[in-house]
Amino acid sequence: MTEQPTTTPSALKRAAREFGELTAVADGDVRLTFTQLHDRVRDFAAALCSQGVQPGAHVAVWSPNTYHWVVAALGIHYAGATLVPINTRYTPTEAADLLERTKATALVVAGMFLGADRYAALRDASSTLDVPTVVRVPVDGGDVQTPGVYDYDDFLALADEETRAEADARAEAVSPDDVSDVMFTSGTTGRSKGVMSAHRQTVGIAGAWGECAEVTDEDNYLIINPFFHTFGYKAGFLVCLLNGATVVPMAVFDVPKVMATVHDEQITVLPGAPTIFQSILDHPDRPKYDLSSLRVAVTGAAAVPVALVERMQSELSFDAVLTAYGQTEAVVVTMCRTDDDPVTVSTTSGRAIPGMEVRIGDQGEILVRGENVMLGYLDDPEATAKTVDADGWLHTGDVGTLDDRGYVDITDRLKDMYISGGFNVYPAEVENALARLDGVAESAVIGVPDERMGEVGRAYIVTKTAVTEDEVIAYCKEHLANFKVPRSVRFVDSLPRNPSGKVMKNVLREEKK
Repeated sequence: MTEQPTTTPSALKRAAREFGELTAVADGDVRLTFTQLHDRVRDFAAALCSQGVQPGAHVAVWSPNTYHWVVAALGIHYAGATLVPINTRYTPTEAADLLERTKATALVVAGMFLGADRYAALRDASSTLDVPTVVRVPVDGGDVQTPGVYDYDDFLALADEETRAEADARAEAVSPDDVSDVMFTSGTTGRSKGVMSAHRQTVGIAGAWGECAEVTDEDNYLIINPFFHTFGYKAGFLVCLLNGATVVPMAVFDVPKVMATVHDEQITVLPGAPTIFQSILDHPDRPKYDLSSLRVAVTGAAAVPVALVERMQSELSFDAVLTAYGQTEAVVVTMCRTDDDPVTVSTTSGRAIPGMEVRIGDQGEILVRGENVMLGYLDDPEATAKTVDADGWLHTGDVGTLDDRGYVDITDRLKDMYISGGFNVYPAEVENALARLDGVAESAVIGVPDERMGEVGRAYIVTKTAVTEDEVIAYCKEHLANFKVPRSVRFVDSLPRNPSGKVMKNVLREEKK
């Protein structure tokens, strides 16, 4: 195989050249070869050019996992623009905030999805929103014509020979150091931060991940992890692009559908949170499906019991079960290898991937340095300097140990962030929302164990006027993505504080459930 590409346009061109007629994407009835994928991406980029989208401009995608997302993301890059993925669980208010902060010049948005018209909700949420080009992706069907909004196929039809030539020239001009994407991660200050990565980093991560998981052009890769997340994007469809594997996207997680898809598409690679595999193992209909094609599982974002790893290998026929560790600021930092034993997989998050190094700093904090550490936070040099020190070490906020083999074990968090259903939740963001609810004097949010989600939020609230648990939860549901909404509320006379006045969340965590 030729030398590893350093931009996604060069990766796409190489894939079309080397994997041509192999299936690149299998999304229901839609099957795209690598050659066809290249052609669709080229047309999408040409259509962006026709709308005046300039190199370096921000283009957002707010849509679930379908082949349209893959084409749009690669098309944005091919046109020299910067991708801004938006979490599909975000409320319209949260999505509008990101569009305004990035000054997005174009938006690719789902039409009707899970009973809601996303773009209509977006316009209702923000009267000042001004995105010149809007492309609607058909998901559930039943979309109504909207003035000024292009349906996906109509948008692709804007491409002509002149704009295709312009797109080709832009793709050729994309540099490894150009910003490929801005991925937003909730911050401890309560406001999300835009993590900027270069093309060389985005492609480098996918290359290292594919190497560790030994992905080849014979693999069929079921991607349940959302494309707006690094797990579905950089450790997902880009891995397939580099290695000739087939992307099989899943828009909405459903256990029977996962099993049916593994059976029908002969899935070999299946990444996801531990709960996905536990749900498959415990499902009464599992014997109805042939799951013997499964080869590699990659999991993480929660504790992985040794017994689960052993059951995955013995009952689901996985040759290898891998765990990995990372965060948006560095995507993948450590990863197990295919020959690691179940105890290593269960009790560690692997060792550093190529190009990255890990050490333990003050207070046991995990520090990370290497070529894949972010370029910085969008428009926030102060936060960047606090996170990445002068020597290039990224301060993760996670506490852990490093054994003599270089394997990392995550033991705690310096930050208060917890993980609910595979998604990071930063209590400060929830607390900031609660501060705007009448009746709430102050609040503190922590993560508490949950059998299905790993952890869920619990809010401790000091009231100034009467407010009920139902009112608190309903307010949060209106203003926050569902995974951030506390599942329980405790009303207290005061919050435990240390002498400097900081809330002692460790005291709250020790409270009996």
